[in-house]
Amino acid sequence: MSTNMKLYTILFNLYVALISVDGVKKFHLGRSNGGNLGIPGGDYQSNLPPPQWFKQKLDHSNPSDLRTWKQRYYVNDSFYDFKNQGPVFLMIGGEGPADARWMVTGTWINYAKKFNALCINLEHRFYGESHPTLDLSIKNLQFLSSYQALADLANFISSMKQKFRLNEKVKWIAFGGSYPGSLAAWLRLKYPHLIHASISTSGPLLAKVDFKEYYQVVVDALREKTGDDKCVNELRQAHNEISQLIQHSPEVIEKEFRVCKPFGLASQNDMKNFYNSIADDFADLVQYNEDNRISADVNYKNLTINTVCDMLTATGGLPAYKKLAAFNDIVLAKSNETCMDYSYDNMISDLRNITWSSNGARQWMYQTCTEFGFYQTSSAEMDVFGNNFDVDFFIQQCQDVFGQKYNLNFVSNSAAWTNNYYGALKIAVGRIVFVHGSIDPWHALGITETKDNDSPAIFIHGTAHCANMYPASDNDLAELKQARIEIEKYLSKWLD
Repeated sequence: MSTNMKLYTILFNLYVALISVDGVKKFHLGRSNGGNLGIPGGDYQSNLPPPQWFKQKLDHSNPSDLRTWKQRYYVNDSFYDFKNQGPVFLMIGGEGPADARWMVTGTWINYAKKFNALCINLEHRFYGESHPTLDLSIKNLQFLSSYQALADLANFISSMKQKFRLNEKVKWIAFGGSYPGSLAAWLRLKYPHLIHASISTSGPLLAKVDFKEYYQVVVDALREKTGDDKCVNELRQAHNEISQLIQHSPEVIEKEFRVCKPFGLASQNDMKNFYNSIADDFADLVQYNEDNRISADVNYKNLTINTVCDMLTATGGLPAYKKLAAFNDIVLAKSNETCMDYSYDNMISDLRNITWSSNGARQWMYQTCTEFGFYQTSSAEMDVFGNNFDVDFFIQQCQDVFGQKYNLNFVSNSAAWTNNYYGALKIAVGRIVFVHGSIDPWHALGITETKDNDSPAIFIHGTAHCANMYPASDNDLAELKQARIEIEKYLSKWLD
């Protein structure tokens, strides 16, 4: 088979694998549609538990505010003996809807079977179906914060103790992945009398406005998984060619990348959004490489760092930008998009939507502007993705969506407050396992080395975001399998 035919065979197989996958909106601010922790893969023959609703306080910081709302949660008590009470496992919801499928599968369910645990999953306020307010106006979003979410959990735990008549010796273990991984650690820190131990997976503990390390890890991940610099060099070459062609022959890139409007009508922010979008395609690919989410079925497994890099490094005379455009075709097919919409105004318009149809994008944007930053910029000393989306580009989004006061000084002070409040990477608390994967860009803001034997870190080489939480697979790396065993050992020790 010729080298050109090999390239087109790879592209065709990836395309066929993706056209059957439900479309999702674009990856933005390091967040996938539905939140960073996806839905676990597996066969769901068991009956899923129905949603239940808890009367929650609106504002925990104001005792005189008696307003309440209904918060969604799920319970699986099939492993629990209420007469001989074991531990309670609490899965913390994050920047997406809670999903009942997590109640019957995933690594934490395996642990629950072993320790005869009661399993509860509480949805995060302002995400999924947990709507504390009528809409997502800025006046209402003031009640969206990690502080309020932790207070929700504390209030919920106290009430569940009464509802299930749990004795005071029952130990609660918190589980969380991604932003909930941070919450799991912070819940143990702020409410140690309620939470006995926590498993914090892929949790960014350091709030940082200019998260330039994100794309450094993306590039390192390409090298780590392929074993050389060929893919990185080809990606760098593609971006150089794109920049040159946009200057001199923009119609070539317009056609190859199937943009929705010509570059001649594009604003400066549109062009920043264009470059950010094609970089995000690789960020999404790396962040979820070879995981066991429900969307990562047999066909979708074809879309990995290695198969895409095989496509980019295939010989045969095609310029690098054309091969990157072929990957862009796959991403568009995955999202059920007919053209690449890089319009900055369209993006801002979507984020200004104050109705509950925003899929969590507006809410997460608000939390980044008021608590965390986490902006994946191109500011690092590297030229693979160019330097077309610096921190000012993301601060401008905060201001255009929420108002002029959300400037760099405001966001920086907010991130500093978050770090002071929780301790960032100097968090001082025992009985937490910090779990990260080397392929996951978020590990750059987490604890990856053990500093205290009572708060161990497990760093899994070759795995991506929240990999240890998903159902096990025979194809899992040996280090991933061992990490699950280590976590179980710590649970056994702390529950003894």
